[in-house]
Amino acid sequence: MRHFHLTRNLYWRTIINVDKLWTLVPEEEKAHLTESSEVVPVIDTLHHGYAKVLGNGQLPKLPFIVKARFVSKKAERKIKEAGGVVKLIA
Repeated sequence: MRHFHLTRNLYWRTIINVDKLWTLVPEEEKAHLTESSEVVPVIDTLHHGYAKVLGNGQLPKLPFIVKARFVSKKAERKIKEAGGVVKLIA
């Protein structure tokens, strides 16, 4: 079986589950967070080496912003229920 014009990184999508997102936030930022915080952490998954966010696990009810290349429907629903926002980046 041949694959013409092979590009090795075409299907590269390292994944992270929703329950592991808070491990990417530094402890100093977590300490001062409440449900009514106006300053929220931005979790850039691509900066940490993850391209896709999947919806396995639970999130705390704290506001945050997730930047990712790919997000599953289940993960997006859980992030919005927890008070977060999803922003897709290229």
